[in-house]
Amino acid sequence: MNPFNSHHPIRAWFINRALDHPYFNIILSIGLTLTVGSGISFLTIDDDMMAMLPKDLDSRISWDAVQDEFGSTEVVFVAFGRKGRSIVNSESFAALWDVTAALQEQSVIDEVTCITTMSRIDSDDGFMLISDLQPSRELNMLEIERIDHYLNQNPSIRKRVLSRDEEYFNIMVQPLADIPHDVMRNTVVAVGDSVLSDFEVHYGGTAYITGSVPALIRNDISILLRVGLVIMAMILMINLRNLFAVGLVFAVIVQSLIVMVGFMGWMVFLTGSESFHFAIINTSMPIILLTIANSDGVHFITKFFKEIRIRKDTVKALEVTMDSLLVPIFLTSITTIAAFLSLSLAPIEQMMGYGVCISAGIGYAFFLSSTFLPAAIRIKKWNMNSKAISRASMFENMISYFGRLVTSNPRSILAAGTIIAVVGIYGLLWLNVDVNIAGFFKPGTEFRDSIDFIDQEMTGTMDIRVRVEGPIKSPELLKEMTGLQQMLEDNSKVTTSFSIADMVKQMHRVVMDNDPEFEMIPDERDKINNLFTMYSMSGDPDDFSTMVNYDYSVGLVTSLSRVMTTDEIVSTVDKIENYTQDLKSVEKASVTGMMVVLRDLVYLIVESSIISIVASVLVIGLIASVFFKRILWGVMAIIPLSVAIIINFGFMGLAGISLSHVTALLASIIIGVGVDFAIHYISQYRRLAGRVEKNNLTRDVIDDVGYPIMLDSASNMAFGALLFSAFLPVQYIGGLMVFAMISTSIGTLTFLAAIAELLKDRLLEIET
Repeated sequence: MNPFNSHHPIRAWFINRALDHPYFNIILSIGLTLTVGSGISFLTIDDDMMAMLPKDLDSRISWDAVQDEFGSTEVVFVAFGRKGRSIVNSESFAALWDVTAALQEQSVIDEVTCITTMSRIDSDDGFMLISDLQPSRELNMLEIERIDHYLNQNPSIRKRVLSRDEEYFNIMVQPLADIPHDVMRNTVVAVGDSVLSDFEVHYGGTAYITGSVPALIRNDISILLRVGLVIMAMILMINLRNLFAVGLVFAVIVQSLIVMVGFMGWMVFLTGSESFHFAIINTSMPIILLTIANSDGVHFITKFFKEIRIRKDTVKALEVTMDSLLVPIFLTSITTIAAFLSLSLAPIEQMMGYGVCISAGIGYAFFLSSTFLPAAIRIKKWNMNSKAISRASMFENMISYFGRLVTSNPRSILAAGTIIAVVGIYGLLWLNVDVNIAGFFKPGTEFRDSIDFIDQEMTGTMDIRVRVEGPIKSPELLKEMTGLQQMLEDNSKVTTSFSIADMVKQMHRVVMDNDPEFEMIPDERDKINNLFTMYSMSGDPDDFSTMVNYDYSVGLVTSLSRVMTTDEIVSTVDKIENYTQDLKSVEKASVTGMMVVLRDLVYLIVESSIISIVASVLVIGLIASVFFKRILWGVMAIIPLSVAIIINFGFMGLAGISLSHVTALLASIIIGVGVDFAIHYISQYRRLAGRVEKNNLTRDVIDDVGYPIMLDSASNMAFGALLFSAFLPVQYIGGLMVFAMISTSIGTLTFLAAIAELLKDRLLEIET
């Protein structure tokens, strides 16, 4: 027996609770909201991009190994100087000394690499003399000339510490392990801005970008969401024309959001799982839940206003409204929840937490629509002569047009929709994936200009690391490391590379009276051992700790590059991996670094998007088929959202909008809203089948559900305010969300309605 069948005890229980015990329902709902919402105190914000990668992924395993052996590789670059003036002067060296000392005092910083902290290797009668490259804060002209001469002799070092035109110093700041990127970023920027106030300062590096972007995006979206909510309220007010009604819709939205975020916090507290941390990928959760919770409230309020206009009685109107909408709201909630829970199948771990927590919010929105909302309506004394009740709204007057359009031209509408869908399929061929965070910002913005400066004038913001296992002091292995570095630097985007092989070549040249011809790897292992022994006599072997482990069994080749497109990243990483497979002296080589992380993130995003879309559509179709007891109804339920997904992603491809870990979740918005519209349409179609004249069925269905669908869509388009974001992917979400609202609402009222009209005889036959 269907628990939501007419006259079923469960259905009657909900209606009776709302009509007979409204104050209890309201108190219960608010109490539950506050209880679950208290979990917000346990909410954990996690901006670590590495957390998005599965722990058993090769690049993640290599990344973790590198961090354990060589310390954190996610550095922050600080470049300072004055445009048009040489940085090689006593004032600048003093500032470099001061900022280095200030950075080294910070508890979150492990190592600072720049001229001030570097050692120099000089020849002393055939021996190595190790000393500080910058001996003191105050330098005379002779000391400055000695530093400049040394850097000219060692161009690979020069690239890492000076800009190409010698106008800026470069500092590489390495955090301690497990320090959050935002903490690291804020510490470095605070020190840099304070000490270097007399200079032009630029920041870059993966830790700086990933430590800045998530918080900036969250702050930007939170501001624009408020603007969107104001616009939504205005749209609802213009159409509902009742402040209390608009307040009820927002009460459902706000309580659902509180419960979703609180539930996420409680899950962190109870499970300790990183899947429930609030990461950059979770930024879209409030927007998605807003659209779904708004849909529940709008459908309920508009239906109530229509019924009270006819019946002139609050209790009777409320009873009919609940009788009509409990089933479709329940079904839209359960299908949407099933769709989001399918994210658990995606390879990105945070997707599971994303799906579970937003499902909790959706489920609570249904609970509020079935308890709190009707109870609040019940206690309100409605003025039957008010415009909100006595007169149809603007959208209500417009909606009849769709009914006439569909009933008179179903084949033309279906043909037009099919043509648009075919264009969307074609556009899918041009859809690109790009997860480069630097590309989130428009050229010309302060953040983008700083990153571009590091890219163009310094070493670049991207890194790639090759972890090499084997006898590091072997001449053959060191020569293969040199060959690997040469291969890396053949790429025009790679600015520099360095490894322990560079140190061996430099030491060999020094002991051979600084003859450049001897800047090479010696052919005998004994000579290499002697070089390290000689270095240890006046230097610290820990100087090599970022390039080789303590027993010289693992080495690290590091290269820095300018920002690459995703296609360039994939091509570069594949080339490196193929090259390392042919190294004969290396026991094992693994490639990692932020460049590899981005490449793997590309694959995971594409895989996650495909899995979630396919699984969602299949699950929704299955649930609808079971609930409506006909496979045909299940197929029709997924038609509008499937077409909308194709059209939206297809037009992204045609418009040159890339798929990223932010825009990929657009499918969730389309599915969440699209299935609501389709199920409301089908539920009303089945409800009116046999009750109204056959020729008027489609028109009457559209008259009944068209208004809330159009109002829901129009109010959700208020989040087009995201178009004014400073971040390109967020702008794209704003524009695409408007497009999604149009495609799902119009698609339901035309494309789905046209199919139902053409199959009317068959549909009426299975219903009777």
